[in-house]
Amino acid sequence: MSRDIDGRFLDFAPEVRSTLEKGGAVVALESTIITHGMPHPQNVTTAREVEAVVRVNGAVPATIAIIAGRIKVGLTDEELDWLGTATDVMKLSRADLPYAIAARRHGATTVAATMICAHLAGLRVFATGGIGGVHQGVEITMDISADLDELTRTPVTVVCAGAKAILDLPRTLEYLETRGVPVVAYQTDDFPAFWSRTSGLTAPIRLDSPEAVADLIDIKEALGLGGGVLVANPVPRADEIPADEMKVFIDRAVAEARRRGVVGKAVTPFLLSFLFESTGGRSLATNIALVKNNAALAARLAASLAKPAS
Repeated sequence: MSRDIDGRFLDFAPEVRSTLEKGGAVVALESTIITHGMPHPQNVTTAREVEAVVRVNGAVPATIAIIAGRIKVGLTDEELDWLGTATDVMKLSRADLPYAIAARRHGATTVAATMICAHLAGLRVFATGGIGGVHQGVEITMDISADLDELTRTPVTVVCAGAKAILDLPRTLEYLETRGVPVVAYQTDDFPAFWSRTSGLTAPIRLDSPEAVADLIDIKEALGLGGGVLVANPVPRADEIPADEMKVFIDRAVAEARRRGVVGKAVTPFLLSFLFESTGGRSLATNIALVKNNAALAARLAASLAKPAS
């Protein structure tokens, strides 16, 4: 990160800056879970709980958001509270990020935008719920999440519970393989499907410890291969909704979206809302559990990658 980027666009929370200067472990966290993921006050409570999980596991959390055109790397309590109830907040991906900064808008960062901001800030590890991917019906809609291309170009490791199961998972994995993104399943041979521990798809790579994942990341960077690494961490068994059960809910949600003509950026929010209602809130409870699980692994991975100053 250059000083010009730092001073011109970024505002670091003091604890985040101090930890980075000492070579310590910092984990990036996205902000769309706060603004577009769940209702208030559960959104703020969950965000604080996720930050606490990062701390317990040996790293400093840096929740990222755009406030009045400034990239905030780590939010104060007051900023987090404000974001939890703010209404004029854009949902930012790569295409929207420069506009939000230039127009001094407020914005919550998706996976792609969080990766960009994390890299600008010098963060190597990011914890989220699940990535976007290739949407069902892509042969007609050409709807592919910007998250996938971001993983091909931005050197940040994303710890998630796989891709959201509402997507076309075989094509999502194929896209990542074609673009050379390492997909690591953590302590499993199966690619997880967000709410469920398995998608029925074999993961390309299995690794069983944070240290092993850190070695892969370091070697990939040393080889100059560029881009990120996807670490797919299955939801804890006690919190999952089994894949066969979840498929019934997802099929209903997709059919309803098609019936109503929901397209583009509106598809994912609609499907998630429909699933929340049709599962009686179970999908959201599982989402919260898997985000915390991912935050714990991301913190241990960041600690393995960190090189504290002597």
